[in-house]
Amino acid sequence: MTGVLAAVEGNVTAIGYGLAAIGPGIGVGIIFGQGVNAMARQPELIGTIRTNMMLGFVLTEALALIGLVAPFLFKSV
Repeated sequence: MTGVLAAVEGNVTAIGYGLAAIGPGIGVGIIFGQGVNAMARQPELIGTIRTNMMLGFVLTEALALIGLVAPFLFKSV
């Protein structure tokens, strides 16, 4: 019976990371979708929009990396 609980515990971590990756995935889609929309509406601001878009992308991806590392940090607790 303990082997079954250990197998479930490992899968819970994988499921938790999968759920944690949904938010940043949606965020990246929104960032790039709205960025392309803004570039199409105001082509003269492409440099500024692209810079802001990359900054948003980096910050959003940091959430995915935190979601990847957090289970390993809290597993020993």
